[in-house]
Amino acid sequence: MANGGKRQIRFGIFLQGGGGHWREPDVRADGAVSIEAYQEYARIGEAGKFDFGFIADSAYITKDSTIPFLSRLEPMTALAAVSAVTKRLGLVGTFTTSYSEPFTTARQLASLDIISDGRAGWNAVTSALEGVARNHGHDKLHDHALRYRIAAEYIEVVKGLWNSWEDDAFPRDKETGEYVDLDKLHTLNHVGEFFKVQGPLNLERSKQGHPVIFQAGASETGRDLAARYADAVFSSFEESGNLAKAQAQYKDIKDRAVAYGRNPDELLLFPSIQPIVAATHEEANRLYEEGNRFIDPAYAVKYLSRYFSFFDFSQFPLDEPLPELGDIGKDSFRSTAEYYLRIAKEENLTLRQLALRATNPRGDFVGTPEFVADKIARFFEERAVDGFILGGSHANLRNFVDQVVPLLQARGLFRTEYESDTLRGNLGISFPENRYALERRQAVVQ
Repeated sequence: MANGGKRQIRFGIFLQGGGGHWREPDVRADGAVSIEAYQEYARIGEAGKFDFGFIADSAYITKDSTIPFLSRLEPMTALAAVSAVTKRLGLVGTFTTSYSEPFTTARQLASLDIISDGRAGWNAVTSALEGVARNHGHDKLHDHALRYRIAAEYIEVVKGLWNSWEDDAFPRDKETGEYVDLDKLHTLNHVGEFFKVQGPLNLERSKQGHPVIFQAGASETGRDLAARYADAVFSSFEESGNLAKAQAQYKDIKDRAVAYGRNPDELLLFPSIQPIVAATHEEANRLYEEGNRFIDPAYAVKYLSRYFSFFDFSQFPLDEPLPELGDIGKDSFRSTAEYYLRIAKEENLTLRQLALRATNPRGDFVGTPEFVADKIARFFEERAVDGFILGGSHANLRNFVDQVVPLLQARGLFRTEYESDTLRGNLGISFPENRYALERRQAVVQ
């Protein structure tokens, strides 16, 4: 760890723009497809010494989909372009384990890792929309439990392929003429319940070993998958002001990691927030409310419906409390769907209120720089998070970097310079030993 071993906050930044705020004066209307907009977010993140930039993704739209999903760049291409204008910022993209092939994903991510010189990360998701299944030759979405069984084997295969070459397999020695040591090439020969993959991968390892694995499932099975395989978790944080609930989630995931024989300090939790910083609380609240003015209620209802496999909420009046809706969303974004159904009932929210809450969550990080810095520091120091992934407009995130980051640096809670030139190094996560090289060393010792 940096700063003499002291635990430090980590930050990520969403690289996509657009969305429900596209009409705001300081937001690019074409942010979802503008690589310049993605690169500008990356520059803001790197100027702030953030750990990584992140691109979310889904492979399904309809005429009812929300604006940013209708036309947006796919992660691998965009991250490769972002890598060209950054040197230290990690590059994390979402790639499904349900409707793709492990070999392809392993090769693409390993390529990004080489291109970026060891800065790639993979957000391994199971896909929670039925339309994604239909776009990939399936009649319906796999049920929740099956999706996670597939994901576990998928990740095992990808990690196995990333071990195809030992780290020093390519000497490329012009004097001796030795380009490669083929004794350090290993074939996976995986035969499992869902996948049959021979290997080896036709790409060497990067300077960070292999890409960092992120996971975003907040259900019981999602947390268990994260505790078993992930280096970092995009944890749910809907009730951003509730320290006790965040601490309970943090402890639960860390305890699960320990149960798998892992070091809990090497599984990092990143809830997402949208900070709005201004000279006074009143000004910050005004900026937040201004954002709501530009959001069409119909857009907000569509945005909400995505968490429920595009359930038709428009059948209900906008300004009346929602009726009892049963278990809709149980096979979609389960934990998020359950959260919105619960708060709708507990707070007697109208459809308009719930949809705006989903589309433009106010959260609890709106206020003066000191207030936001204090809030971040408290959640971090009291072991509710390891860091945050930040969303918002270019202007809002520049304000955060300019006004909040220096306060955290002055407290010794956040770096003033990058510790490493790899994502894994900056996150403080151990280098992944190649298991074949480890076996080779052990055999020599014996």
